[in-house]
Parts: sequence; C-alpha cells; structure tokens
Amino acid sequence: MENIALIESFSEFKDDKLIDRVTLMAILEDVFRNALKKKYGSDDNFDIIINPDKGDMEIWRNRVVVADGEVEDQNSEISLSEARKIEPDFEVGEEVSEEVKLIQLGRRAILALRQNLISKIHEHDNTNLYKQFKDLIGDIYTAEVHHVRPKAVILVDDEGNEIVLPKEKQIPSDFFRKGDNVRGIIENVELKGNKPQIIMSRTSEKFLEKLFEQEIPEVFDGLITVKKVVRIPGEKAKVAVDSYDDRIDPVGACVGMKGSRIHGIVRELGNENIDVINYTSNTQLFITRALSPAKVSSVKIDEEKKSAEVFLKLEEVSKAIGRGGHNIKLAGLLTGYELDVIREGNALEEEDDVELTEFSDEIEGWVIEEFAKIGLDTARSILNQDVADLVRRTDLEEETVLEVIRILKEEFED
Repeated sequence: MENIALIESFSEFKDDKLIDRVTLMAILEDVFRNALKKKYGSDDNFDIIINPDKGDMEIWRNRVVVADGEVEDQNSEISLSEARKIEPDFEVGEEVSEEVKLIQLGRRAILALRQNLISKIHEHDNTNLYKQFKDLIGDIYTAEVHHVRPKAVILVDDEGNEIVLPKEKQIPSDFFRKGDNVRGIIENVELKGNKPQIIMSRTSEKFLEKLFEQEIPEVFDGLITVKKVVRIPGEKAKVAVDSYDDRIDPVGACVGMKGSRIHGIVRELGNENIDVINYTSNTQLFITRALSPAKVSSVKIDEEKKSAEVFLKLEEVSKAIGRGGHNIKLAGLLTGYELDVIREGNALEEEDDVELTEFSDEIEGWVIEEFAKIGLDTARSILNQDVADLVRRTDLEEETVLEVIRILKEEFED
C-alpha cells in the first residue's frame, strides 16, 4: 500500500470522528513512530511529515556516512559505498536523508499500524467524552430511549452517545418505550475500562431542584433560592424556598395560580406530591411548616439530640404522619431533626384510651400496622377519625375499617 493510499484511508477517521486537523496529525505521527521503533529499534533519526487534508505523508530516515566496514548501528549509520549508490558525491561524515515507503514496513506492520490508529482515536474520543460529561454532572439532560432492559434503560443522545438510566434511578411509575424522550440529571460518569459510562438519574433531589430552575423564572433568575429538597421518588417531596426580596412570595411564585407552574414538574415526576415550604431560620417555625398540611400546636426542641417533640391535636396526627409515614419522614429530613409526634387530647379520654396492640386477638397484626403507619396506635385515635378518611389514608377496605371500629366501640361500651 502506497503512502498516499494509506493516508487517504486514515483521513476517513477525521471526517467520521470530527477530529481536528492538529489532533489527527499528532495521533498519526505517534502511531507511525511506534511502528518505526518496532521495525528499526529507534525513531530518533526519522522525520515524519504528514498532511492529512491533502492525504499525503513522507517519512525520511537520516543516517551518517561512515567508512566501509565501520558501520556499528544499521539504523543511524550508512557505509560510504551504500551512500554513493543514492548520490555519488557523498563523503564520510555527511548526513544522508532517504525516504522510507510504508510498504517497506511490511504488510503485517501496516495492518497493526491501522489497528493502532483506530485504538488511539477511540481513546481520544473516550477522553473527550469523559471530560464533556464530567462537566455536565448535576445538569438536566435529554436523550432518547434506545433499548429497554430489565435492570436499565439505554438512552442515546443526538450525538450518538450512550447514557444509562439504571432501574434504581428511575421513578417507580416510569414506563418507557423505544423512541421516548427522557429527562434526568447526569449523576455520574464512570470509566469502565477505557470507555466512559454515563449515568442518568430521575430519583435524585438534584433533578427536582433543577426542574424548579427550568420551570420557574424567578428561581432561574436567582430571585428565589431553593434551600433544600427532600423526596421519596414518585410519592412525595418537600422543597424549602426563600427569597431575599420581601415583595416576592416564594411559595406562591413556585406553585403558581391554581398550581399552574408546579403542575409540569409534578407530571414529569410521575404525579409526585410536592409540598413547597417557606424557608426560615427559626427552627420551631420551620418544623411547623415542614409538617404541613398538619396544624402543629407547639414544638419542643432538644438541640443536643437534634430532636423535637411536636404536639398536635388528635385529628391532626394522621395528617402529620402522612400515608406510609412519608410526611413526617420528609419533614425530619428537611429540617434535620428527628421528630416525635405527641398527641394532645382530653385528659379523661387519654386516661381511658387503650393501645391498639391490646386488640391483637380480634384484629389482625397487619391491620394494626396499617393504622400505625398513619400514626393511629390507640383505640380512641381511630374512633375520632372519619371512616372515609381512614379508607383513603390506609390500604384497608371500608369493610375492614368498619369491623375494627365495631370491635373498638364494644370495648368502650363494656
């Protein structure tokens, strides 16, 4: 294969991979020098001239002329008689430059050279890709579903880069088909061998924070600050927001008229219930707000233990706990305090109340657990609730709830 034909085939990589001219020249020279080292033992006395745009290349071997019989290094020295075959007036001590054709390296060496070039270009691409996506960590990115696998969804962006959305980084209600556009944040870039693996997440708190930036102009402009985000993906989230401008209502601006602004974010997150809370440095007030929609009577804080006792009326307890305990869990994460709910009630009723576990002979354990999840662990705490509300807040059928109420009422009638 002639030099020009080989370079022309190498130039294809420049067009396919969008490598700039200087980088391609550097890669080509490095590859050729490796081939020369293998063939001649050293590449120090070789000049390589490459012009990939024109598709030509020259390799020149420089050797010093020595007297016949005194050649010690075949690579860097040439005998006088051999030199005069190239040009008859050479003298001892002069330098001879002789062009080396690639064919002289041998067919096997040329094939290896081409393979080495492919490897170097892929290495270059991977390095650039790694740097590119490292800079995008924490940013929202959109890509198209290419393949759905049991443990991950494989996405491809407009440039053909592969992005992995693992199952555990998907919202439980997510369902994707080939060709769907998916939004998430670039959470991490990992090197698997020499190839970067780009990881996307839709469950990260950062994703919700970035959605606020995208969808709410005041957050994007910096007029409203997102102080903290906590979430149970697909279920519930709490977002604390603040504004340094007293004229701006940060919660109102984020939610919008009748929830118009936040609706798009909720839909993107699989109808995740989002509570937007006004941030304050007043811990008691912040805890009170974090437990919304429950109305808190009072808060007693223990700074050393980073815990707080929250006092609520009986009818507010289930709201504070929330379905599956989500509300109180997120309120604790948002404020950084371990929250303990204390029920306020009629003293006589409290004294007369009975723990729900006392009815384990008549009420099945899993039913008792369902009530405990929403903060109802005594007989009166259940009897004070509306039947429809109990059905809505638990996974229990109305028939089951009515049967429990019947059992509890009998206890107090007796």
